[in-house]
Amino acid sequence: MLPLSIKDDEYKPPKFNLLAKISGWFRSILSDKTSRNLFFFLCLNLSFAFVELSYGIWSNSLGLISDSFHMFFDCTALLAGLAASVISRWRSNDSFSYGYVRAEVLAGFVNGLFLIFTAFFIFSEGVERALEPPHVNHDRLLPVSVAGLLVNLVGIFVFQHGGHGHSHGGDEGHGHSHSLFNGNAGHGHSHGGHGHESKHGDGHEHSHGDGHGHSHGGHGHSHEDPHCHGETTHCFTGVFLHIVADTLGSVGVIISAILMQKYDLMIADPICSMCISILIGVSVVPLLRESIGILMQRTPPSLDNALPECYQRVQQLQGVYNLQEPHFWTLCTDVYIGTVKLLIAPDADGKWILSQTHNIFTQVGEEPILL
Repeated sequence: MLPLSIKDDEYKPPKFNLLAKISGWFRSILSDKTSRNLFFFLCLNLSFAFVELSYGIWSNSLGLISDSFHMFFDCTALLAGLAASVISRWRSNDSFSYGYVRAEVLAGFVNGLFLIFTAFFIFSEGVERALEPPHVNHDRLLPVSVAGLLVNLVGIFVFQHGGHGHSHGGDEGHGHSHSLFNGNAGHGHSHGGHGHESKHGDGHEHSHGDGHGHSHGGHGHSHEDPHCHGETTHCFTGVFLHIVADTLGSVGVIISAILMQKYDLMIADPICSMCISILIGVSVVPLLRESIGILMQRTPPSLDNALPECYQRVQQLQGVYNLQEPHFWTLCTDVYIGTVKLLIAPDADGKWILSQTHNIFTQVGEEPILL
């Protein structure tokens, strides 16, 4: 006999264990080679940033101070990259049916904004110091700058050999890959994948042919799990640009230190800083442009020329009246999603049309399209 009630002290919901959560995230970071390299480089970068900032304040070197601030921003970028690499491997759910793979795109966008802010700060400070060059204590500026360069070269080596991106293995999938070949070929609304390829009789919207009801062709979420598996993801591209820009900053400090020691050119410090800030700003523009395009769900640029040809081929299929409302966007690096709506004849073979439409779009380009 089941009890009709239980005492309050008999049932205790599971408590949120912050330590267990942090431990799980830490294990997730260490389980992936790229994330593990990121973590160790973060510790190294953060340690040297404090050293560089302390000596920059003591020596009154803008180049060294700006380079240390840039290294702190690098640490923020590395931390965002670590968080994104963990979050992007979370399972998809009812609220986030595509998974969390766009966390990497968002992290890349945020890192790009950080870089723009850093470049603006360094340039404005450089202009002010160029107008009134201060005295810089450059006695030990060169050794500290060389040490900073070595730290950044370690970061570049890690990213070049550890990969800028990573493939998500295992069963922690992101998003859904829907088959177009399951279910009936009825004349109701046939949902192929994420696209609603609606087959309506007589060429009119929502006027159904001899078959009624909703035939869901493969809408049952067959998980092939698209992953961001390209050579570079936006998250790690942003982190890599941070490290490259910081390396350039270290080179700039070394050049200015040599010029100040050899020729007593105090203006070399702000001029080198301004040149580095311009290089940082120019290098981050492609990352921001691509990240904004993905977040705004722009049609993938690589498909701009191919999609019109695909539309024409689909409309030439037997039984297809018209193709309407095509939408294609990038989920994350190298994973494209598309939806189209087709108006077809009442007696057309819906299953065959779905199959042919799927083949036409998936054969476009080097990367697959989830239709």
